[in-house]
Amino acid sequence: MLLLVTGATGKVGTALLAKIAADPRWQGLRIRALCHNRLPAGAEVEVVHGSISNREDVDRAMAGVSHVIHLATCKEVPDLVMDVTVKGLFWLLESFRVSPSARQFILLGGDAAVGHFFYRQDGPVTEAAAHQAYPGCYALSKVLEEVMLTQFALQYGLNVCCLRAPWIMEKDDFRCTLSFGDDLFGGPDWKTLVAPEIAEQCRNAGTVPLLLDADSRPMKRNFVHVDDLTDALLLALDNPVTGGKTYNIAMDEPVDYGALAAHLARRRGLPSIQIASDFHSTWLDNARARFDLGWRPKYDMARLVDAAFAYQRAPDDPRKVWYPG
Repeated sequence: MLLLVTGATGKVGTALLAKIAADPRWQGLRIRALCHNRLPAGAEVEVVHGSISNREDVDRAMAGVSHVIHLATCKEVPDLVMDVTVKGLFWLLESFRVSPSARQFILLGGDAAVGHFFYRQDGPVTEAAAHQAYPGCYALSKVLEEVMLTQFALQYGLNVCCLRAPWIMEKDDFRCTLSFGDDLFGGPDWKTLVAPEIAEQCRNAGTVPLLLDADSRPMKRNFVHVDDLTDALLLALDNPVTGGKTYNIAMDEPVDYGALAAHLARRRGLPSIQIASDFHSTWLDNARARFDLGWRPKYDMARLVDAAFAYQRAPDDPRKVWYPG
């Protein structure tokens, strides 16, 4: 079994390789990584240097490969997104479909393909939800990925599956998602949604945002911890039940910002401030992954929050900006 991992040096790839190396069940698994700028650290991985957008590089990386876990992606970078995300997946699937050794192709997708929190949903979001990209090239690329994967499977009878994840957290990421300062991770950018003097007061007091949805109720928003996501990837790997399926890989319940604010007030004495928005509460239904894969996320809201606020960074562990590219 020869596994090709793209995006092996990113957040998910790094965690996945570490988990494989520590798990006796995967002893003897050969791993290859297609790398462009960075190299995997601390793992016995064969490296193929090249660009995912170059057919010859992809063909070299795919030689003899039996399984693919495709993690490489690109965020809101219009100059790169079509080459990295769309063309890259196309060349991988083209090489996979003609390979005599190819057995399974796993794509890491995202809830951006079904609208994230930009559109109103009439219930929990299942894997059957219609694709609906929100404004920007990233969400469009995630729709194109899923459609391309499905069409290749239909056209050529390929064994593929997609694990669709929401926002992926590790270490102190979640704490930084709540920051009114320059250490903010992702969005919304809270300090721009209040007056400058209020933002300063929030920074000084450690205030957390209590995000409200378009109906003025505490927002429900989906997250997943990288440990739970990598567990799901390994449960899907070489699993015959996954053929042709998409799986929502998210916490059992989305984070409710009202419950979040109450939890941080109770545990850490932190104040909160309501932030109005036009976003819509969503709930990714993970029942299929629990039923088919026997997967159970270990992180709920309380564990996600407590782990992020308790995390202490070592001097040699700076925060990394994984995106763009």
